[in-house]
Amino acid sequence: MVENKENPPVFCEKLCIVCKGAREGNGICKTIQNIELKIFGKNGCIWGAARTKYYGVTPDKKLPDSLQRNKQKQTHKKK
Repeated sequence: MVENKENPPVFCEKLCIVCKGAREGNGICKTIQNIELKIFGKNGCIWGAARTKYYGVTPDKKLPDSLQRNKQKQTHKKK
């Protein structure tokens, strides 16, 4: 569901300690992320909102397998 051809939101996906940790199952990160989602809304902070807009998946959810494959294909094409 990648709707934009812009650069993907890398920070939330790969670099954010809170979001990445929460998606990997870290309890402390999940707690912090839940607080963040309550403060900023269902899309989270600005990086989470960019991820939601780009992939159509909120920051607390993992990318579906189909989007994972598309993301990997795009990264390999740029090299």
